[in-house]
Amino acid sequence: MSLFGKTRRKVLPGFGLSLGFTLAYLSLIVLIPLSAAFIKTSGMTWDAFVQAVTSPRVVASYRLSFGVSFLAAAMNAFFGTIVAWVLVRYTFPGKKIIDALVDLPFALPTAVAGIALTAIYAKNGWLGGYLEPLWAKGVTTLDANAPGAWKDWLGLRIAFDRPGIFIALTFIGLPFVVRTLQPVLEEMEPELEEASATLGANRWQTITRVILPELTPALITGSALAFARALGEYGSVVFIAGNQPMHSEITPLLIITKLEQYDYRGATAIAVVLLVVSFTLLLLINLLQKWSRRHHALV
Repeated sequence: MSLFGKTRRKVLPGFGLSLGFTLAYLSLIVLIPLSAAFIKTSGMTWDAFVQAVTSPRVVASYRLSFGVSFLAAAMNAFFGTIVAWVLVRYTFPGKKIIDALVDLPFALPTAVAGIALTAIYAKNGWLGGYLEPLWAKGVTTLDANAPGAWKDWLGLRIAFDRPGIFIALTFIGLPFVVRTLQPVLEEMEPELEEASATLGANRWQTITRVILPELTPALITGSALAFARALGEYGSVVFIAGNQPMHSEITPLLIITKLEQYDYRGATAIAVVLLVVSFTLLLLINLLQKWSRRHHALV
């Protein structure tokens, strides 16, 4: 009841109608299309499903997609923290432009990003012509200490090899970390750092004992989002990866390849594996966000 004795009107209709509309909309847009993958896969026997998702070529694509996605998320966790800190804590000319550039991977079509990165890091590109000889020499030197291991994993080229995949996944994952950390940094009072310095803590102690504990929940959430986004990325990677089976072929590309070969059940089987992993990651991200909100509420 309001102060005038009248019932306060709600913007949306009643809970039942709103919930029904929400469930219907999500079913049409999300649940029904995704369930088609499970329905298509259900026509396979268990042995055929296991064989389809555990063949050597598929396992190699899992290893590449999960491994490089994790490395890209770790890289973004480190540099994304620095970028978010600079954007929140400092004022400098061109700050708004740099802040807008952080969102560029969101707005830029993934195919355009892949073509641009390839043009830059290819052997005849703006940076590739200078970096690739140095990279190949460095990898060969590492390979001398561990024959075959580093060269097979890293590759001697930047574009059209695994380093190119890493660059593309780092590019598309950076905004998730920065945008997750920025609100937390904005809520952190600079007085905490000043109090830490007043009590005799050096800069490293202030970072590790004052700042990082506050940022850890948001940092984990942003890194998990970047990892989940990188795991399903296709457009920006396919142009720069080289797409060599058993070496630089990511799992989303393998799904497309099987569709082109009319192996629909094999493609949907691999898609189901990625779908289950992605759903698990999203569930973990939601739990992390809940933990983060509870953590800040207690603080």
